[in-house]
Amino acid sequence: MKTLLRAGVLSLSLAALAPAALAQTTPAPAADSMFRATTLNLSAVGEVDVAPDMATINLGVQTEAPTAQGAMQANAQQMSRVMAALNRAGIAARDIQTSNLNLNAQYDYVENQPPRLRGYQASNQVTVKVRDLARLGAAVDATVNAGANQINSISFGLNDRSQAENQARQAAVRDLQAKAALYAQATGYRVGRLVTLSEGTTYSAPQPPMPYMAMARAESMKDSTPVSGGELTVRVDISGLYELTR
Repeated sequence: MKTLLRAGVLSLSLAALAPAALAQTTPAPAADSMFRATTLNLSAVGEVDVAPDMATINLGVQTEAPTAQGAMQANAQQMSRVMAALNRAGIAARDIQTSNLNLNAQYDYVENQPPRLRGYQASNQVTVKVRDLARLGAAVDATVNAGANQINSISFGLNDRSQAENQARQAAVRDLQAKAALYAQATGYRVGRLVTLSEGTTYSAPQPPMPYMAMARAESMKDSTPVSGGELTVRVDISGLYELTR
């Protein structure tokens, strides 16, 4: 009985150890395949220069009065005229957004004397999208004629970026393929297949927002304000992993 018991215990231990030993000596198929493959990891950039078809302007009204209420009332009246002028220039309400509203006390400072309250300054700024660049100069002129005395910046963009981005993607893929062929030839390999392809970032790189000098109200303007949009550079970054063969 003792001999049979020992044999049973030995048989059970070997059975338990067999799978563990097999797992240690047999590598995972995926890891073994990657270890034996020669791969090439590359990145590429595609860029397309396009003319903008829309602009964003930041403009506003700044007023001063002896009282806070007076400054805000004067500002509201003047800004209402500016908003009406934008509407007449063909700018939709959805493209006008208040971006800043401030009311600050204004003081006069004299040496060796306490600050003296001079009055209050109210400022109301809006961000305006002009989706038709042909209206841009007229829109700027209309706001100044209506009472806008702050034009802070202007930047250009695209109403629909998809076409330019797709062109940049195609250029990036061509660049990636050319790099892969070059490296393969230089190392004595051939490009076997594309294993992975990933897109990093897509963005437009215009000139930075251009500041405008503060513009006083103009009673009449014979010529429309000239504005040039230049070009935008739409860029796409990609990376790819190629498998090489002999």
